[in-house]
Amino acid sequence: MVPQLHISDVKDAKRSQKMKIKSTLFGLALLTVSNTTRLACGAELKPETLRAWEQYVSNADSRMHARLEPGRHFLWTDEAPDRGARVRGGEILVAPVDGSGMQHVPDGLIHHWVGSLFIPKATLAGVLAVAHDYDRYKEIYRPKVLDSRLLACGDRQQEYSMVWMNNIVFVNATLQSRYEARDFAVDPQRWYTITHVTSAREIADYGLSAEHLLPPGEGNGFIWRLQSIARYEERDGGVYVELEAIGLTRDIPAAIRWMASPLVTRLTRSTLVASLRQTREGLARPAAETRGLTACATRGFRPVITAAAEVSYSKEALR
Repeated sequence: MVPQLHISDVKDAKRSQKMKIKSTLFGLALLTVSNTTRLACGAELKPETLRAWEQYVSNADSRMHARLEPGRHFLWTDEAPDRGARVRGGEILVAPVDGSGMQHVPDGLIHHWVGSLFIPKATLAGVLAVAHDYDRYKEIYRPKVLDSRLLACGDRQQEYSMVWMNNIVFVNATLQSRYEARDFAVDPQRWYTITHVTSAREIADYGLSAEHLLPPGEGNGFIWRLQSIARYEERDGGVYVELEAIGLTRDIPAAIRWMASPLVTRLTRSTLVASLRQTREGLARPAAETRGLTACATRGFRPVITAAAEVSYSKEALR
């Protein structure tokens, strides 16, 4: 005989199932809070982690130089047949450079992503004007960039500082960092810039009376090091802009890796998309053409290509 189920039995079963789900969610919430607290505790940048980072970015620089070889694609966009059409159609493409975009190193995690967009009717000079307007980064890339300043500028490199904030796995991280950017002109239509962090210090209790800078290499370890490779090419009636973003952070605790890794991936993707979109929007502002590289004394610059593909500037072009 098939047992008969009364309506009350069905309701009790549903109620029991809901209680199990709530219990599971509550347990996951406790686990998340517990491990987020652990994640927010101090983490020290270790020498072996730093060595792994330096080797990684050295290899990334070598891959960039390999793009200049005959027969190689300068742009990541050109490596797949559909990417060019998609960015010319207005999309902003973002993808991990390899695998999941995260590589484990001793006591750390390296993130490596690339993004691409196309700016129609733009010129290389106009895009570079925005990319080098470091004093206005706090306007162009707000709200994440809280402050930005040009510190020094020469023919081939610039130094600047930024204070920026990001939310990383439920925790706000504020960083004061100094950068060195080096420019390389391949030909009159192609240009790339390699930027790396020379100093990164976490700001504890940002915005509070107890706000203070932590020593280098100390803090939560949400971001220890950053490097970017920006590529620009003027063709097809506009400018292709690509950005490779490489970052070193503390590793994600194994207990929450299953949950935190997708969040970090989404955060990385959305941050890169926002940076590229804001670069395009910055070009549309009237100030872009009038300010640009003036702080570097290169208004109306004309790149001169050297054997090493490094940028120098024609003095005649600046007069």
